[in-house]
Amino acid sequence: MIQNFHGHTGDVFSIDVPKCDTGNIFISAGADKHSLVWDIRTGQCVQSFEGHEADINAVRFHPNGDAFATGSDDATCRLFDLRADRQVCVYEKESILFPVNGVDFSVSGRILFAGYGDYRVGVWDSLKCVRHSVLYGHENRISCLRTSPDGTAICSASWDCTIRVRFYDVKANIKIAKFENSA
Repeated sequence: MIQNFHGHTGDVFSIDVPKCDTGNIFISAGADKHSLVWDIRTGQCVQSFEGHEADINAVRFHPNGDAFATGSDDATCRLFDLRADRQVCVYEKESILFPVNGVDFSVSGRILFAGYGDYRVGVWDSLKCVRHSVLYGHENRISCLRTSPDGTAICSASWDCTIRVRFYDVKANIKIAKFENSA
């Protein structure tokens, strides 16, 4: 059976399914500035979150499945708690003016990685809501990013036709190695 999900009032740009067993849900986000949590079995929207001032380009569940992060054209990332049914953190700096195109968490969920339109990856402390560091290297906007399942690498893709895989030790703030391959 094919299930259709209706509820957004604009284009849908991103979806995610939790990695842990939090029930039969998934989340979607897009041009209507809303993130919607869906029940896979019924096709019904069970929660709706707002707060962004522009399109939401990326959404990713926290590893524990109880929260999720979004990245938007408004140059912010936001953390929402499903249990509390509210926004709990905004990741922003006055110096950041470019859209967030991709987000992902470290394995523990303590670090939030955000890929920006200014060619950088922001490394945020997800609990303290402060930027830990910045990863440089791309020569055009970052289109998406993901962390490796074991948490040892952050992979980013860019409009500069490259994919960068960085082996990164967050505690030491050191880039251990870099692999780059041009398409």
